[in-house]
Amino acid sequence: VVTFKTFEEIWKFSTYHALGFTHHCLANLLMDQAFWLLLPSEEEETAIQVHVDENALRLTHESLLIQEGPFFVLCPDHHVRVMTGPRDAGNGPQALRQASGAPQGEAAPETDSSPPSPSVSSEEVAVAAAPEPLIPFHQWALRIPQDPIDDAMGGPVMPGNPLMAVGLASALADFQGSGPEEMTFRGGDLIEILGAQVPSLPWCVGRHAASGRVGFVRSSLISMQGPVSELESAIFLNEEEKSFFSEGCFSEEDARQLLRRMSGTDVCSVYSLDSVEEAETEQPQEKEIPPPCLSPEPQETLQKVKNVLEQCKTCPGCPQEPASWGLCAASSDVSLQDPEEPSFCLEAEDDWEDPEALSSLLLFLNAPGYKASFRGLYDVALPWLSSVFRSFSDEEELTGRLAQARGAAKKAGLLMALARLCFLLGRLCSRRLKLSQARVYFEEALGALEGSFGDLFLVVAVYANLASIYRKQKNREKCAQVVPKAMALLLGTPDHICSTEAEGELLQLALRRAVGGQSLQAEARACFLLARHHVHLKQPEEALPFLERLLLLHRDSGAPEAAWLSDCYLLLADIYSRKCLPHLVLSCVKVASLRTRGSLAGSLRSVNLVLQNAPQPHSLPAQTSHYLRQALASLTPGTGQALRGPLYTSLAQLYSHHGCHGPAITFMTQAVEASAIAGVRAIVDHLVALAWLHVLHGQSPVALDILQSVRDAVVASEDQEGVIANMVAVALKRTGRTRQAAESYYRALRVARDLGQQRNQAVGLANFGALCLHAGASRLAQHYLLEAVRLFSRLPLGECGRDFTHVLLQLGHLCTRQGPAQQGKGYYEWALLVAVEMGHVESQLRAVQRLCHFYSAVMPSEAQCVIYHELQLSLACKVADKVLEGQLLETISQLYLSLGTERAYKSALDYTKRSLGIFIDLQKKEKEAHAWLQAGKIYYILRQSELVDLYIQVAQNVALYTGDPNLGLELFEAAGDIFFDGAWEREKAVSFYRDRALPLAVTTGNRKAELRLCNKLVALLATLEEPQEGLEFAHMALALSITLGDRLNERVAYHRLAALQHRLGHGELAEHFYLKALSLCNSPLEFDEETLYYVKVYLVLGDIIFYDLKDPFDAAEYYQLALAAAVDLGNKKAQLKIYTRLATIYHNFLLDREKSLFFYQKARTFATELNVRRVNLPPLPLCGWAPWLAPSHPR
Repeated sequence: VVTFKTFEEIWKFSTYHALGFTHHCLANLLMDQAFWLLLPSEEEETAIQVHVDENALRLTHESLLIQEGPFFVLCPDHHVRVMTGPRDAGNGPQALRQASGAPQGEAAPETDSSPPSPSVSSEEVAVAAAPEPLIPFHQWALRIPQDPIDDAMGGPVMPGNPLMAVGLASALADFQGSGPEEMTFRGGDLIEILGAQVPSLPWCVGRHAASGRVGFVRSSLISMQGPVSELESAIFLNEEEKSFFSEGCFSEEDARQLLRRMSGTDVCSVYSLDSVEEAETEQPQEKEIPPPCLSPEPQETLQKVKNVLEQCKTCPGCPQEPASWGLCAASSDVSLQDPEEPSFCLEAEDDWEDPEALSSLLLFLNAPGYKASFRGLYDVALPWLSSVFRSFSDEEELTGRLAQARGAAKKAGLLMALARLCFLLGRLCSRRLKLSQARVYFEEALGALEGSFGDLFLVVAVYANLASIYRKQKNREKCAQVVPKAMALLLGTPDHICSTEAEGELLQLALRRAVGGQSLQAEARACFLLARHHVHLKQPEEALPFLERLLLLHRDSGAPEAAWLSDCYLLLADIYSRKCLPHLVLSCVKVASLRTRGSLAGSLRSVNLVLQNAPQPHSLPAQTSHYLRQALASLTPGTGQALRGPLYTSLAQLYSHHGCHGPAITFMTQAVEASAIAGVRAIVDHLVALAWLHVLHGQSPVALDILQSVRDAVVASEDQEGVIANMVAVALKRTGRTRQAAESYYRALRVARDLGQQRNQAVGLANFGALCLHAGASRLAQHYLLEAVRLFSRLPLGECGRDFTHVLLQLGHLCTRQGPAQQGKGYYEWALLVAVEMGHVESQLRAVQRLCHFYSAVMPSEAQCVIYHELQLSLACKVADKVLEGQLLETISQLYLSLGTERAYKSALDYTKRSLGIFIDLQKKEKEAHAWLQAGKIYYILRQSELVDLYIQVAQNVALYTGDPNLGLELFEAAGDIFFDGAWEREKAVSFYRDRALPLAVTTGNRKAELRLCNKLVALLATLEEPQEGLEFAHMALALSITLGDRLNERVAYHRLAALQHRLGHGELAEHFYLKALSLCNSPLEFDEETLYYVKVYLVLGDIIFYDLKDPFDAAEYYQLALAAAVDLGNKKAQLKIYTRLATIYHNFLLDREKSLFFYQKARTFATELNVRRVNLPPLPLCGWAPWLAPSHPR
């Protein structure tokens, strides 16, 4: 169940769902790494679909809006208004202009109470009472706090033509401009729109077709001839704007580093550790049986290897990498300064009052139109100043010098230079918050332009900065004049230069007007410009909502897919990455790859984003396979072919990392072929890596053939010969040739010593140790492993941490088997410390698993066992192994349950519920049923009876849902055991055993379960004082025991039958069944427990005969048999009890004074030894128990 507490939460969810992220997020959470390695066709067959009840989402959205204060609605007359409460509460919508500036949470103005216009029908009034809330993005855009003067700027927003327009327009009426910047025209004149005319804005920029005059044009006074029909044409006014999403994001150097990381392997330079698990080293490994003949695939592989080696002999040793891979060479941190800089530099010592000295500056700045070198002058960071005025460290001094230059330009009548210098002075003043002075300079710049639009970027910069000053100074009159024109310039000018941080506020205002005018094209244009503005200002998080909305608008428009969409999604993913939202990053990258066919740079950029945001334990996340394949598919003939080898190698490394060695071999073979001209060393490295993959895949004979081919070609260097010798030894060991393996290990070790390679020496010694262990020489193996540990301990962990950890675990396992066990524990802990220090989670997991086994089986310790199991659980969460996580939660729950305290029970319950959630996610119905039942058992222990039945019932429902009668039988019996083993409500177990489990056992023919249930029912009914009902099940248990040939259960059945008959008062039957039980005992007796059983049964028989059957003579015989067993057992307490009874019977009933005295003396002796104060032989109570034996009075 997904719940929402705030408006922002539902906004984010609806946005992510609309963009197609939710099901990809779930896939990243629920799917293991193997899923992402599937081929694209296989992956498409398995997908997660997320269905959302749109009506419920809409109602939730509306209720949250009502709770949070005034919100915005679209009325039936297509106007946007404000509402302050529920529709049925009498709160009508209010005009947007009056409330659009109200911050979130503030009360909106009172509702206009004027009656409706007479022209509005009653039906229309009724419809108007049901306005629809705007979508979350529009609510947010209109809620952003604005200055109240913004509401009057540009006039009311009237819904009209929502399309932007370009090209020609015809004037609808005469217009006389109020200033030089406004165009004067007559009705019918043709006007060419410069850039675009944006709906909801009162002005646009045009050129008079007849006179060529450029100026502002009233949008309401022209009729457009070229409306923009496609959304993409409205978003981007030229091709340069589309490049914004990809510029400077992923350079060629980034790509090189990425592929080095993905394809790099130390198998070719470092000896490979023979990582046979310790469990497998307890006994010699089974030999790999070489196939009688190589299959076609290995034969083909060997032929390819030989062909490559033949080509290798003609290759240069160190070929050069291609100069370019065809990627964008822009670095990710490239400066925004244009490479075309001014060819002059002014110093502080120059005479700034002399026009001659400033001629170079003034002539440069007086250009009538825009030049590329002006971009740095208009940019918000003003990089132009630092390049031209390098010697000025004090901004105050620079401002003074520029003011002198301004005076010189004014004297010389250089208006464009004056305008640009005034603009620069205004920017410097506004940076120091001297707003009034900045306003004067900007106004002077505007006056100097005299309505000229020759440098349109300068006009945009001046208007934008002047508008921001007026808004900060709350100058309503000036704002009304300048702000609408500034918005028209910002939205309608292609690829304009961001010149002020306050530009974002003007674009926000334009966005609000676009929302109010319901123009999706204007809204898309504003969102694009706002996103570009914030990214340019290094505020990528602020650009998020605008990029998301832009993508949604494109999706809803039905426009065809375009190349810029992929780059836009990747930019969005990059911003999510900065905000530490890894699941959204992975989902965004996936959607980008599915929407359009990505470029090579885009595919590699996707790989890089996945590497940065995948769960940390996966150094090579499987999600990258899709994008590596995509990169391969996008390679072009020529320079792109140089990437084929690294890409195939990257895929091979990825599949091998995740244990898929078969596909890895295929990719590595392709990499070998692709890199046939890459140089001798690189080819040998690829062949060694290919051989190692065959070893891991269980194809050691093929690996040996490949390595032998490399040796025969005599192309390997000395260090590569050592690597090959070590790998040959590993392969020989796995094929059972131990002696040859030892010789090859020795050669590898000698090469490592000659070259001074300590790490390779350590690995060689460890491999020697594993070989000795394989051969059964455990003492020698321990020696070599200790030598390897000594060498590893001197090396940096970053180089050899994983191998070091593995050797320590191997040595610890050897010590725990042979002793001392405490030393083995020390090696396990050392391995854990090494793994923690190098941050390798999988090595930590292996070490902790060994420690868990040590404290549970070798040297049991409940506390340590709990600690290490909880640590293992945290590591399982890090590696996202849900199966292991569920198993560990079960185990920890049992560990806490065994502690027996209330606090431990509550902890056990918590872990059980967590495991339950995982089993539900994994659809493990059997595990889920047992988890429900375990929770019910713990609630029973905690005496929360109201929850016990509920959890047991759910467990039974899950078991029945599977349709497996055996699981149902197991669950019903386990549910009965909860009450059977407990101390209260034991009667509830009867229904589980008798009415549910037993019929299932009969149906499935499970005789052993049937017998077990019958035995439990007999014992339970006996304790519940219902012996008559227990007789039926006792007879069933007896029959089943005889059928199964189970003598022990047969004896138990006879014994229980006897006890029930005794309780029912059937003495003869009880005697019969007890004797049958005794007849099934082993003869001769083997254990003291069997003798004790004789003592107890004969005592019971004596009591039955004496008290129930009224025969003291036979009773004395049974007591004497019990006495014989007690004497044989040496049980003094039993002998005291039996001697006392015999003395009593012989004294009071059999009237044999001699025997009575003998038994009494014996009883007194044992009473003295056992410190029993007194032995009484009262005749009367016994006569009361057996009145038929009371002595008669003499007549």
